[in-house]
Formats: sequence, structure tokens, C-alpha cells
Amino acid sequence: MQRSELPALHELTAMLDDREQQSLSPGAAKSARAFRRRPEKRLATDYRQPFAVDVDRILHSLAYSRYIDKTQVFYLIRNDHITHRMLHVQLVSRVARTIGRFLGLNEDLIEAIAIGHDIGHPPFGHDGERFLSNLCQAAGIGPYHHNVQSVQFLEKVERKGRGWNLCLQTLDGILCHDGEVHNRHLAPVQGKTFEDHQAELNEKKSGRPVDLVPMTLEGCVVRFSDTISYIGRDIEDAIRLGLIQRTDLPADCVQHLGDTNGTIVYTLVTDVIRTSYEQEAVAFSPEISGALQQLKQFNYKAIYSNPAIKQDTPKIESLFDHLFERFFNDIEAGNKQSPVYRNFIADMAQDYMSAHRPAEIVRDFIAGMTDQYFLNLSPERMRPQIRAW
Repeated sequence: MQRSELPALHELTAMLDDREQQSLSPGAAKSARAFRRRPEKRLATDYRQPFAVDVDRILHSLAYSRYIDKTQVFYLIRNDHITHRMLHVQLVSRVARTIGRFLGLNEDLIEAIAIGHDIGHPPFGHDGERFLSNLCQAAGIGPYHHNVQSVQFLEKVERKGRGWNLCLQTLDGILCHDGEVHNRHLAPVQGKTFEDHQAELNEKKSGRPVDLVPMTLEGCVVRFSDTISYIGRDIEDAIRLGLIQRTDLPADCVQHLGDTNGTIVYTLVTDVIRTSYEQEAVAFSPEISGALQQLKQFNYKAIYSNPAIKQDTPKIESLFDHLFERFFNDIEAGNKQSPVYRNFIADMAQDYMSAHRPAEIVRDFIAGMTDQYFLNLSPERMRPQIRAW
């Protein structure tokens, strides 16, 4: 049998676009409709679709590589089985792609949003985010939000200030991913433009309460998947560390969701698929949504606010104060030997330098640090101890 001739690479892309039209749901984001702030001419040798390109760009970003040593919930703990951000975003991607496959959505877009959604998290989790936000507000540059910073890294900081020029649909999903907000039902706000995206960024930066909603069903799925991925996993980590026992879980939650991460994830994913199938929104059923909200409240009280994991929080806050002031003064003084110059500003594009005040540069530098790099730059006498747990 004679082997058929391989189509030209650009023809392969057109075939994939046609396949999406035939196989994806009517409400799915089609790759042919992806658009970037700066239009790019597709090379004849590039057969990747736009959202797949976004995945590759995020995977190869420096910020993505730093996920490996960024805290999810529990910091200053030496335990190889506790969740860190790299694992979390992989779990979100897997959960979201599973849901998206059954709903007929674009898995490339889902993956791009999922792996990029937490790139803006600073060291030491949500405590670090709060400390950095306080410093940013005191410096007059507005509050700090990790979802805004994720866009900042990918658009303004990566590639020495040139950014990755990602598709609007990807950036929108990252900005609007907020898994802390509890939604039972989420319908996309379609038809956004880059002007709308910038307006939403500005609104979030202002500090005024705002609930951003993704422009695609794919973004809505990632937002739900963020919660699905951390809620049970944080319980398993807390049990492993002896903070809670499995029998502490609320009985109503256990009845509806189960009492292990595996059963919780399976129950939530199944419910989203059943409730959202062939719908124009992503949703939980009322019963499952109520149980999930109750479980979130349990986690906040029993895990995230547990005094046992907050012993060194004042020391971390003092280190944020110290490093922010140190690097701000180094920039003001033009200290070229400072790490902020050698490891961040050096060779940065002039567009970035001219568009950012010293406090904003310090914000970007500290936000990008891993936990260990943050500690390495801190005075040894001020460093908390990392405990085996």
C-alpha cells in the first residue's frame, strides 16, 4: 500500500481548525477566532494552533519554572508530599481538561489558562500576597492581586520586558480565574476586547470590589476547577501534618462529597459535567454547591487560619518589609550591585523601565521570587527555621 503524501504544515492547521468546528460544542472557543494584542503572521513551518502556542509559551516562561518552589498553603515545612504550586496548576489543568472534554470545549485554551493562572503568586502563599499588597498600597501603587500579577508577568515582565503576546482569551481566563469566590453558576461574558481587558485590570487594581467573569466557557471551567483541585488536596495535606483528622470533616459535606480527595474531586467533576452539559454556563447542582461552600468554610477555619501553621507569619511579614525597603532604596540610589539590578533589571527592555516606577519594579521582583530565594536574600538573623513535619 502506497503511503499518502503528508499535507503541507499550514494545511494540517486548517484541518485541525475544521475538526474543531465539527467536534467542539457551539459555545466552545475556536482556535481560528483567537486574537493577540499584536497580530502575528503564522509561519509556513508552524502547524500549531494559537492556544497551543500559548501553552508552549507559558511552559517555557521563567515564571512557570519558579512554580516548583512556591508555597500553595503550608510554608517553611520540610515534607516532600505537601502540595506546592507546580503540582496545583497541574491538577487544575488535568481536572479542567477532563471537564472540558466532556463538555466539548477547547482543551488547548483550558490548559493555557490553567497552567498560567497562578504565575503571579508571590512567595509564601496568600500570606505573602497580603504582606506584599500592604506594602504596595503604602507605596502608592495600589493593592496586589496575584491574578493581576499573573497577567503582568506574562505580558510585561517575561522576555526581559517584551512579554509573550498571549491571546486575549488566555489572558482573560487567567485574570478572571478567582477560585476564592464561590459561584454555583457562571456564564461567560462574551465579546470582550483588549480595551475591556485593560478596563478590568484597572478596576481590579483600584481596590474596589469587583467580580470578574471570564469571556469563555473554558475560563469558567478553569475557575471551577481551581476550587475542585485545592479543596480536597488541602484536607489531605492538613491530615498528613496532623492539623485535623478525617473525622473532623462536616457530616453533611461527607455525605454529599465524600471524605477523601479522590472522592471529593470525582464527585465535583461529575456534578459539573452533569449540570453543565449542553448548557451555556458552567454550574454545580444546588446540593453539591451548598456542600462545597460549607467545606470551604471548614477549610478556612480549621486549616488556613490554624495557629499551628502561623507561628512564623510575623517573621515572614518583617522580611517582606525589609526586602521591599531594601530594593526600593537600591533602585533610588542606583546601586548596580543589588540583586534587583543584577537579577532583574539588567538588560530589561526600555519600555518596561520607562513604564514602571521603582515601587512597581520592586513589586515585580519580589512577586517573582521562590520561597527559598526570598529567604536567601533575607538577613540570616531574621530568617525563620524550616521545620521537618
